[in-house]
Formats: sequence, structure tokens, C-alpha cells
Amino acid sequence: MANRVFQSIIHQMKNTIDRVCGMLDETGTVIACSELTMMGHTHDNVINTIDHTKDTTVIGNFTYKSFGASPALDYVVFIEGTDESAANYAKILAIVFSNMRSHLEEKFDKLNFVKNIIFDNILPGDIYVKAKELMFTPDTPRVVLLVKTSNDSYVSAFEILQTLFPEKNRDFVINVNETDIALVKEVKPGTSYKDLEKVGRQIIDTFSSEYYSKSYVGIGTVVGSIKDLARSFKEAQIALEIGKVFENDKYIVSYDHLGISRLIYQLPTTLCEMFMNEVFKENSIFALDNETLLTIDKFFENNLNVSETARKLFVHRNTLVYRLEKIKKLTGLDIREFDNAITFKFALMVNRYLVNNTNKF
Repeated sequence: MANRVFQSIIHQMKNTIDRVCGMLDETGTVIACSELTMMGHTHDNVINTIDHTKDTTVIGNFTYKSFGASPALDYVVFIEGTDESAANYAKILAIVFSNMRSHLEEKFDKLNFVKNIIFDNILPGDIYVKAKELMFTPDTPRVVLLVKTSNDSYVSAFEILQTLFPEKNRDFVINVNETDIALVKEVKPGTSYKDLEKVGRQIIDTFSSEYYSKSYVGIGTVVGSIKDLARSFKEAQIALEIGKVFENDKYIVSYDHLGISRLIYQLPTTLCEMFMNEVFKENSIFALDNETLLTIDKFFENNLNVSETARKLFVHRNTLVYRLEKIKKLTGLDIREFDNAITFKFALMVNRYLVNNTNKF
């Protein structure tokens, strides 16, 4: 990354300086240059010949200036010419590149710091010590959003998110794996779920409208201390995982709004199987066809209101009553009764969880 930034700066200065200028690494290899044909060439013996105690060193037709904490192992700027102007140009470029390098290293260190926190790769006792070293505010409200993208996108999802959230001192974009990217975002105190949902919607809309790529966003809880970012990250992961099972029609899933599905997801499968056997005798749930299951879903969506459900399904009220009686006969549960409806709804979610676990293997 640093080399690309150095090359960009040199390219911008090319016309102003009107001389060949560039930079060498610790081996004497050209890593940035206004003359692209010189890229990758080595300035033989330059590194060992430069006198680091002097402001500049003239070798052949070039003026050299080293910079950094350890000049002998660091970068060297070179300018075509041996006159005073060449020496001044070299000094100016050395100052610019030195400051830019420090800036990049600071950003990179902060990014790695945040990455180590969310991946639990740093001891809790070291977090505040490192934060102080990096001048990183530890007690600012932050939240982790986990973005899952498809592999068929022709653009870099990582770069898209970096473009969407350019405030690199406040927001950190971190690659998790080939499909998942974590966004550690600084938020204002009192940020609501709706505010976070807007951020998620912005991400999804950008991927969809501009890059024709599908994406999903899991949202962890807002934490007030940097040491809790790992928890927010795990919550965002859980939100995506549970959303895939219970809310596969949603593209944004928040850990705080998982409700009863979070409880089911944490239950042992053996306990779930026992519950299903108790509720549905002789696997009666598998006797329900797709039309019946759709009827049940619509009935729950309309708060157990027979007339409203019949209207939404475009069927006669008596037809719906017949279907509900059929469900009662098959399962032994009359979902028109509140207690039975709760049991049935819970059982359907447990069954979905068990089916998902079976498909994993």
C-alpha cells in the first residue's frame, strides 16, 4: 500500500519538479519513480555509498536523501541532477514521504489493533495499553457489522466498503474470509437499531444497484468499550447464522432483534428432537403440505384472525375454517386457541432449526 501511495505522490509532482525523481527501498531497488521504465531497476552500491550523516549525497548524475528512523535500512529519495535545486527537491520529498509513511503505519497499526481485538488475538490486559500507545480512544461507542457477499462479484467487496466508509480513524474495514467483511463503526451515543439498519441498507443497496451483487448484513450490539468489540463481532456472526435459518427473507438481521429464534439456536438438537416428538405424534408435521403450511403462516401473520387471513389468502372463510380443522385433526393442535398457536409456532421454528442442522452434514 505504501508503495502505491509513494508512486501516486511522485506522479503528481512529476510536472512540477520536471526532473526524474523516485524512491529506493533498503536494497536499492526503485519502488516508485516518475520514469516508469526505471521501476524495478537497482541503483548499484547506492545504499552502501550514501553518507547518512549528510543532508544529501551525490552519486553519478543523481542526488540522494535517506530518511526514517533507521536510515541504513530505510527508504532513499533520489532526484536527477547534482545542483542545489536537486538537493532541495530531495529534502522536500524526504520530508513528505517520511510524514506520509508515518501516517500510513499509524493507520495500519490501528487497523491491526482492531483486527486483533475482534478476533480475540490480544490479551484483555494489553488492550488499553496498546490503545494508549496508538492514541486510540477506547471508550467511544462502536458496533460491528458483518457483511456477507457472494463470490460471483466482479469487484472487490472490501474496496467498496472502504469507499463507503472512508473515515479510517473512526471506521475500520477488515477482511474476515473470502465472503465475510467486518465493519467496525464508531457511532454516536444513543444510536438506535433504525440508525444501524440504515447503515446496513446503504451497504446492501450499494452492492445491489451499482454492482449487481447480493449481500447480507448481521449487526452486533453497540458497545461502549473497545474491549467488548469481540463480543459485538460474535453477535454479528450469530445474527447472520440465525437469520439464515429463521429469517432467510431478510437481508439485515440484528442480534438484538432475534427474539425467540436466538433461544432455539442455543438449544441442543437432542432436546429439540424430544420436544418435536412430544408435540407431533408420529411425525404428523410431515403430513402438512405446502398449501397448509402457507395457511398456517398467514394465520400467524394476521394474529389468528380468521376473517382477515381468509381475505389475504383470497379464500372463503368456511374454506379456511375447514383447513384449520384439518390441521387440528392431523396434529392434535387447534391453532385458533392462543396456547396451541404458541406451541405450534415454536415447534415450526424448532423443526426449521433441526432441518438446517441436518443439511449441514
